[in-house]
Amino acid sequence: MPLRRAFALALLATACAQPAWALVSFEQVKREFKSSDTAVLDRNGELLQRVRTDATVRRGQWTALADVSPALRTAMVLSEDRRFFEHSGVDWRAVSSAAWGNLWNTRTRGASTITMQLSGLLDEDLRRGAGGRSFTQKIGQTVAAAQLERNWRKDQILEAYLNTVPFRGEIVGIDALSRTLFSKAPSGLDAREAAVAAALVRAPNARPALVAQRACEVLRAMEPEQKVDCSAIDMFTSAAVQRRAFDANEGIAPHAARRVLREIRDANAGAAPTPALPQRAREKDKDTGVRTTLRAPLQRFALDTLHRHLRELRERHVEDGALVVLDNATGEVLAWVGSSGPLSQAAEVDGVTALRQPGSTLKPLLYAQAIAEKRITAASLIEDSSAQISTASGLYIPQNYDRRFKGPVSARTALAASLNVPAVRTLVMVSPEAFARELRAAGLPLRESGDYYGYSLALGSAEVSLLSLTNAYRMLANGGRHGATTMTVRPQASPAEKAKAAAAPPLMDPRAAFIVGDILSDPNARTRTFGLDSILSTRFWTAVKTGTSKDMRDNWAVGWSQRYTVGVWVGNASGASMWDVSGTSGAAPIWAEVMRFLHAREPSRAPAPPAGLVEARVAFGPAADGNAIEAARSEWFLQGTEQPLFALDTRMATDATAARITAPADGTIIALDPDIPPLRQRVRFESEGRGVQWRIDGKHFARGNSAQWLPWPGRHVIELVDATGKVVDQRKLEVRGAGVLTRSARR
Repeated sequence: MPLRRAFALALLATACAQPAWALVSFEQVKREFKSSDTAVLDRNGELLQRVRTDATVRRGQWTALADVSPALRTAMVLSEDRRFFEHSGVDWRAVSSAAWGNLWNTRTRGASTITMQLSGLLDEDLRRGAGGRSFTQKIGQTVAAAQLERNWRKDQILEAYLNTVPFRGEIVGIDALSRTLFSKAPSGLDAREAAVAAALVRAPNARPALVAQRACEVLRAMEPEQKVDCSAIDMFTSAAVQRRAFDANEGIAPHAARRVLREIRDANAGAAPTPALPQRAREKDKDTGVRTTLRAPLQRFALDTLHRHLRELRERHVEDGALVVLDNATGEVLAWVGSSGPLSQAAEVDGVTALRQPGSTLKPLLYAQAIAEKRITAASLIEDSSAQISTASGLYIPQNYDRRFKGPVSARTALAASLNVPAVRTLVMVSPEAFARELRAAGLPLRESGDYYGYSLALGSAEVSLLSLTNAYRMLANGGRHGATTMTVRPQASPAEKAKAAAAPPLMDPRAAFIVGDILSDPNARTRTFGLDSILSTRFWTAVKTGTSKDMRDNWAVGWSQRYTVGVWVGNASGASMWDVSGTSGAAPIWAEVMRFLHAREPSRAPAPPAGLVEARVAFGPAADGNAIEAARSEWFLQGTEQPLFALDTRMATDATAARITAPADGTIIALDPDIPPLRQRVRFESEGRGVQWRIDGKHFARGNSAQWLPWPGRHVIELVDATGKVVDQRKLEVRGAGVLTRSARR
């Protein structure tokens, strides 16, 4: 004993002769602790998502000592430092015992206390290398431990140690260990789990059998009166060290979280994110995480609603969906559901930003442009009949969704009822290239020129994202003013900034935006397609448009209320077609439920008409059956475009000598669409004159001024003959494509 005491005094004297190591405070260590995960919060601080942002290490959240189970605290002290609450940083009894054992080559327990281990964890210069610590490091560790004991409380030392000590592999700290190996918080660890955790500190990467052996010893020290079954401990330890229950990400907003963290990372790297983030939004509060503009209750409701409806649509071959909610005034994202999660085979694909064909949801932007350019009014009559439009690649023949034509209809009816042929005729007036320029200005990422898409652009042949499309509708809600979206709270604009923004010219004529919103909120105008009792009708003011892309690959519902704009997409990330999913059975019910949730306690009123609009009474002329084309009503017009009557030119030839074919044109090339069933593809023949008949390739086909022909590949001669059988006009045309028709169908 005298020799041990002399050795300890000599070591103390040597330690005191060394320069003092830098000392950090407990508060600083806690403040600078960095979790390997980033907590993404909603606007009120509620956790939305936990995202793994450091792949080199696995750290959880800082855990207060009071939140660590008593069993774990006991196990750690018994395993690593039995006299922790008695010594002042260095256990001189253990030091002298270790030295004496080394002198006589006797196996003894190490002399490093919890405080000494912590000093090595906090100071890089004192950390243990591959060959162990040098003599200088050991001296420094001793001095640092003494300083910690003088300036920190015992509970602070133990708390910091539990949060910074490495366990197994990449796992650091008790929170990560508890959640990874035991699937629970540190407060819930029992004696057996605590013993395994303590054993891992001594030998982090040892074989499970050695860890179990050490855990059994710790458990015996913890429960000396109990009989410990070491074989059971061995089985439990082997299973625990292989478990990886702590998921890389968990929460209700994975895609939104990744998006906002990427924006912050780009901003911090000096890149220009989209949208740009204010400086204060780039700095993450390590205690509270990254705060976003999302609303957790809304996000949760939107996610549950999407999942519920997609489960109902599963039998119709639908597995994916996405949803986004925007604040009209600020552009803040209030909800962002990127996928259907477990229902999807491509859950990592973010449906909010993925590019898909929008179908008829581009029509409101087209009609707004045509109205703003005074090419049409909401009451203008547009023919919904077979159209054959010559293009550089052949003849383009648009069809309506139900394969039927309505005849002459007003622009209001054409847009609200989502009729395809009038939309194509409207694009002919505007031109595809001019429309494409407007879409790009509204933030829609068109990859090609308008001429590349051609007249199919009116029906949504270009690919856009749900976010960009919903934001373009927000422009309609804001009277034509376009603005960026954001998921980080921005500082309130100053009066000067607000005045400058108000003075900036809108991207779209606010009068045209108002008229389009008035049309899309009109339940009577959409009855021809959607009926009177439509899911699109709400008890509060909303404007909404649905869309379905080619072959039913995508289904959309996008619309706005006084304060919010909501966009919904359903389909399949793989691009596979859905089965019998319409605008009102796919995305629309989800849109309607979210809108009802938003306005459960908040009214939504129709916007006030902007200056330069005139409301006037209009009447419509007779159709072919003698009845009015549409009922008389009040209609909105850009000032100077109003008129009291809208009618068709009903002049017709009066005798057979004036008979002629008006459609198709001579030399027309018809390209059969392989995606449309052959029996549903028709070519409409039109003529003037009375008592006329049609012949195809010399065979009688039909009587009257119009007929619909089922085409088949080849060159054909179309003849118009009078009552005597005399040919009064003829056209030659060619049909290209693989038409598969039965012999009876051809006749």
